[in-house]
Amino acid sequence: MTVPTMSVAEASRFETLVRVERGEIRVADAMVLLRLQRRQVYRLLERLKQDGAAGLISRRRGRPSNRRFSDAFRNEVAGLVRERYADFGPTLAAEYLAERHGITLSHETLRQIMMAAGLWTAKAAKRATLHQSRYRRDRRGELVQVDGSDHDWFEGRGPRCSLLVYIDDATSELMHLEMAESESAFSYMRATTAYLKRHGKPVAFYTDKHSAFRNNNATADSDGMSHLGRALDRLGVEIICANSPQAKGRVERANGTLQDRLVKAMRLEGINSIEEANAFLPRYMARHNERFACPPRERTDAHRPLAPHEDVEAEMVWREERTVTAALALHYNKAMFILDPTPLARSLARKRVQICEYPDGRIEIRHGQRALPYTVFDKMRQVNQAAIVDSKQLGAALALAQAIQATAPHHRQRNNNEPARSSRSVGVFAPVVTATSDKVDRRRLCTPKLKRGPRLSNEELIARGLGEYAR
Repeated sequence: MTVPTMSVAEASRFETLVRVERGEIRVADAMVLLRLQRRQVYRLLERLKQDGAAGLISRRRGRPSNRRFSDAFRNEVAGLVRERYADFGPTLAAEYLAERHGITLSHETLRQIMMAAGLWTAKAAKRATLHQSRYRRDRRGELVQVDGSDHDWFEGRGPRCSLLVYIDDATSELMHLEMAESESAFSYMRATTAYLKRHGKPVAFYTDKHSAFRNNNATADSDGMSHLGRALDRLGVEIICANSPQAKGRVERANGTLQDRLVKAMRLEGINSIEEANAFLPRYMARHNERFACPPRERTDAHRPLAPHEDVEAEMVWREERTVTAALALHYNKAMFILDPTPLARSLARKRVQICEYPDGRIEIRHGQRALPYTVFDKMRQVNQAAIVDSKQLGAALALAQAIQATAPHHRQRNNNEPARSSRSVGVFAPVVTATSDKVDRRRLCTPKLKRGPRLSNEELIARGLGEYAR
């Protein structure tokens, strides 16, 4: 015996038609309840009399839809996805199929095709997390979330690097993207300078507790601010640090989206370096914002234009104070800066001046708003005192010198609290390129040459003309 399976709508239709047959309601009432015309109600009543409840079940159940794509077309789409977009999600793959191949499919249709071809696995339903959502800010530029995402952005084709992300809280609009070698104070200074020049000054940046934004080791004899925080304070921009990654979830979710979509976009464009990526990012931002950005509640923009007297590049520096000696010299990071003996420099003896190091490696010594000319004597690169070597040890000393010259000149380092600089920086503290990075143990370089060999036999001594040393 076959038991027919009816949907909820079909069961409701069966109950209404049974009431019509019993005379409990009129056909006009059934037309209103079923939202059908009179002839359709009589057609269903006739089918109910002939086949019973099974006659009300849709006869297309279990049959393919008339609007279903053909098997050839589905195989063509699956082959195209397998060849070019194998690791793409259905939503992203559908966008690229429409943009590059003119194939328009809904995300769900493509998901079903990919699942049938074994290219996508249905994800289990996630357990709902209970948390109190925070409303978006009302105006664009009122709160900008900032974060750095360390990732293999080039999938092994280039160096591993960090993406600095600036996203507006009110609109989810990507305001600025920049690739950097690492998430450091100088990289944030460069990115923030570009942001302020393009958009103006927001009310506040919402960041994590990275040392570039917050001085985690503040002492009583300092103002407790980082170098970037001090520069933004002079420009009138507030920094707010989040207590957890979930608090700045908008930029965290954007990082996950970028690690999926941006990586694949750069792969298709053949981008393999930080320079190529930074040239491509403005185009990608426009496309991303068109897809994901939303309008703010209020149309007014909270960004403030830079005042004529505000020099962003002059403020975004690593700034430290030093005392000028009587000889017009000052020390910074194991280097000595000697001021030119100008009347202004002579008046600054035993007074405090500021050393300003730019993100590109340039260094200025300032007193107020004036830059002082100087020369540099780098104590890390001075020539060592010549050693006195006996003639019997000259060969071993030359071998030691050649081994040291083939590697790093020395293993000494500068101050531990110096800023992290880019490998492309210029200036006094630019990194020195060496042939190899292997560390040499100076104690073992000449060990084979200085080690005493085994004693020769009497026959070998006589054969070499050294019979006087025979036992």
